[in-house]
Amino acid sequence: MEREQRVRYRVDRMSMADLPRVVEIERLAYSAPWPPSAYRKELQENQYAHYIVVRDTWAPDARPTATPAEQQSRRHFALPFLAPRAGPPLNPSLASIVGFAGLWLMVDEAHITTIAMHPVFRGQGLGELLLCSLVGIAYEIHAHNVTLEVRVSNETAKSLYRKYGFAEVGIRRRYYSDNHEDAAIMTTDDISSPGYRDHYARLRDALLRRLAAQEAPSPAGGQPGAPA
Repeated sequence: MEREQRVRYRVDRMSMADLPRVVEIERLAYSAPWPPSAYRKELQENQYAHYIVVRDTWAPDARPTATPAEQQSRRHFALPFLAPRAGPPLNPSLASIVGFAGLWLMVDEAHITTIAMHPVFRGQGLGELLLCSLVGIAYEIHAHNVTLEVRVSNETAKSLYRKYGFAEVGIRRRYYSDNHEDAAIMTTDDISSPGYRDHYARLRDALLRRLAAQEAPSPAGGQPGAPA
């Protein structure tokens, strides 16, 4: 009998019940976070908004947080994500959701509004997972391009975006309220083109292989080793 694959990380649609954890992660990730009311409004009133979370399904409190109706209606992005590197213990209130992201559909353009990870889980490919999932949603909602703003000093993020075909096309001066730093405007070419589709498929498949290759905890509950 083939052994069942134990999937640790699952990407699915954000629900209202997820918001306390989303807000806490954003406060850890950003110096000028959105107020909780902004996310409630996004989920309840903005039909063009699409938000997702990365959930640690092996966390001690990883119970379903959505209502039965939400669980039935929302789409899951089940992918083979395994164990994170060793690190400081998570606050129990964050043990299920470890990151989130969102975008708006603006005519035929998918505009990424936010990507945020819990600090313990950074550097493991989960931010790339969120970006990859957002591009996948852009395909589902028939967007032609994907755009975003990023701090001009954030070379790590810009490098990831370039990997996914984003190019800098402009600057928004003094865009960030905390320190008035400029934002670089980045956008993709037409994601429906054969060239971009092939590029995206290769990146997605490579990401899945890399994350699936990470060592998983043993059934007895042993701790994983940190991937090289």
